[in-house]
Amino acid sequence: MENKSILERHLFQLENKLLLPEIRTSKEELTNLLSDNFFEFGSSGKVLYKDEEISAATLGIVKMTMSDFEIHLMSDEIVLATYRIYNELNNQHSLRSSIWKLVNGQWKMHFHQGTKIPL
Repeated sequence: MENKSILERHLFQLENKLLLPEIRTSKEELTNLLSDNFFEFGSSGKVLYKDEEISAATLGIVKMTMSDFEIHLMSDEIVLATYRIYNELNNQHSLRSSIWKLVNGQWKMHFHQGTKIPL
């Protein structure tokens, strides 16, 4: 198991990458970051699957700020990441959670959920 603080920094960087327009619009980058069986319960209420619907069109361009990032070790190969997001475009806050799995030596997001917080 990696040192927890090193792993936390690494997963924080990966989560932040997924907020960048150049990553969200790149099928290659998304393929590298998301597991083959990835799915998401979006804050929009939609369920998205990597092999069906994940694309720049469904993800959209965002301007978000992450805070309160923490990881929770589930095993040597599975980590739950939790954090808050502020979407500057629509002035909306949300709680986020992601499950990351170590696949062939690389951390990949397996599941993600966004839950809007009422204003």
